[in-house]
Amino acid sequence: MKVPRSPSDEPVDPGAAPAGHPPGAGSPGSPGAARGERFAVVGAVAAGGALGATARYAASLLWPTPDGGFPWTTLWVNGAGCAVIGVFMVIVTDVWAAPPLVRPFFGTGVLGGFTTFSTYVTDVQQLADGGRPLRALAYLAGTLLVALAAVWSAAWLTRRIVAGRREGAR
Repeated sequence: MKVPRSPSDEPVDPGAAPAGHPPGAGSPGSPGAARGERFAVVGAVAAGGALGATARYAASLLWPTPDGGFPWTTLWVNGAGCAVIGVFMVIVTDVWAAPPLVRPFFGTGVLGGFTTFSTYVTDVQQLADGGRPLRALAYLAGTLLVALAAVWSAAWLTRRIVAGRREGAR
């Protein structure tokens, strides 16, 4: 069964504030509450980021890239992180009303710390500077394709699983 989709059906951060109402703004006239909410979000992102960055660093220690070698670990870490964010966004938009700090902790923190654009760019530069421009271009394009394919296919598959479970529950 094909589930009809439109651009407006794509996952969007459900915690995004409506237009004209900045995130964490709270009710007008309550700057203390808004400040507290922002600090809680920053703390959740920081805690999640520490976990995600630690996991990424551990992966680089377990599977180091030899000098001049193709940075497979970073490619697969970024692909895996994108797949998980695809699943996560479908779950928090279509299935589960997540508590307010789950998305900043897990989505921005853990997965943001786990995936790494900075290492990706550094790897591209090192390959190019090391006289491997074709390998650098392959890595540059390959990472983009892997990341987009991972997030899209994981979101697509998760939507199908959710739709199948809902049909089976009827």
